Amino acid sequence: MNPTPNEPQLTSGATPREVADALKPLVDFAAPPLSLPQLQQLLDERLTPHLMRYDQPTFHSMFNAFPSAAAQVGAQLALSWNQGVTNWQVSPGGAMLEELCCAALCRLFQLGPDADATFMYSGTYANQQALYLALHRHAERRGFDLAQQGLAGFAQHGKGARPVVLASQDAHFSMRHAVRMLGLGEESLLLLPLDAERRIDVAVARTILAELAPQRELLCLVATAGTTVTGAVDPIAPLAELCAAHGGWLHVDGAYGYAYKLAPQWAHLFAGDDLADSITWDPHKQLGAPIPSSLLFVRNWRDFNRMAIHSGYFNRTQASADDVEMPAPNPGLKSPPTTRPLAALPLVTILRGLGLDGVVTELRAHLQAIHNLAQRLAHEPYIELCHRPATGILCFRVTPPNHSPSQLDAVQRQIYEYIMASGRRTISLAQLDARTVLRLVVVSAAVTLDELMETVRIARDFGVYGPAGTVDA
Repeated sequence: MNPTPNEPQLTSGATPREVADALKPLVDFAAPPLSLPQLQQLLDERLTPHLMRYDQPTFHSMFNAFPSAAAQVGAQLALSWNQGVTNWQVSPGGAMLEELCCAALCRLFQLGPDADATFMYSGTYANQQALYLALHRHAERRGFDLAQQGLAGFAQHGKGARPVVLASQDAHFSMRHAVRMLGLGEESLLLLPLDAERRIDVAVARTILAELAPQRELLCLVATAGTTVTGAVDPIAPLAELCAAHGGWLHVDGAYGYAYKLAPQWAHLFAGDDLADSITWDPHKQLGAPIPSSLLFVRNWRDFNRMAIHSGYFNRTQASADDVEMPAPNPGLKSPPTTRPLAALPLVTILRGLGLDGVVTELRAHLQAIHNLAQRLAHEPYIELCHRPATGILCFRVTPPNHSPSQLDAVQRQIYEYIMASGRRTISLAQLDARTVLRLVVVSAAVTLDELMETVRIARDFGVYGPAGTVDA
């Protein structure tokens, strides 16, 4: 039942109070200064034991990964030079590299000749900017400039139908952040029912949109390309058709799953992505790029003009005489913030260091490990699979006999707490509809099928034969 004793610690397993006590000397800012060796020793003794080892094959819970050797080459250069790449004047090389990287990624994902991209601090911010662009276009159709008049413009230019944002029931909670931050409120966000594969049910969505008219007007439909709970990919192409019929903006939140379009065997899941108005992607997940590394793609580069803010000293409107042949790139015109890191560089070194074939090989390893795990568990006693995996996530339940639904929920929580307390393996807890489930995630090629099976074995043994279970050993 117990985790293997010689397994390396992923983290200390300390309580929040113990971690806080260990870290207090690091934030004693009134203390005497430390030499660099003393500082390093303090970090090694006080902080490092409580960090998480994402690079170990027993880390199965979240979307985090250690940067690869190729990523570290780019990250070290970016750290050493500390370049802000908001515009050409701050860093000619940094600004141009981001511009070229974005263009190359649009080609890599086959998004069309007018597509463009911008680096963001996180997928949450990318989703928020996508919804802002949708709202801006919605305002333009009402006859006013959202950037100038704000939400008050809707009242001044006729009330019309209330805007609605549609998304999957399993959509990421950042969509709630987005409607809050934009002043739309959570009442504007409507979550759509799912089909048997935990994707948006297109037929039901079509009926709901018809019933909403004319009181509600579609502002944005969000298709999730890899939900964070099960990894399901919403059917983008039919949703694009539905969205176009109602004049809405189609956003694809591919923060987790969009990388898998690069794996040919799974590319069909993302059919229709070239029809999306915007797409979010997080290379810091499967590709192991250092955080922050998120992108927002748009189908038409002109949509980024809605974000542009010029000033007298920064991102000036006047073009330089040297810009005749090729305009100087100003990435800060496409997205905030004013100070932005050279996040493109580690991604460039990853893709050039591994090569596309190497990247695909790693992505395929994630997906194959989870799919093989599902096949192995399909006939295992006391294990219930909660969905058929589409990407690199699998949710399951340990099901000792003679337990009520509420007791089974409690068993999953006890298993989670037991595994996490050991500090040697990780697993995550999630909700699927009204049920508590255990969740395994693979975003590293270091995670093997054997290690996944061992985690499931530990979970099952504890849930069935241990303190959480009732079956005699």
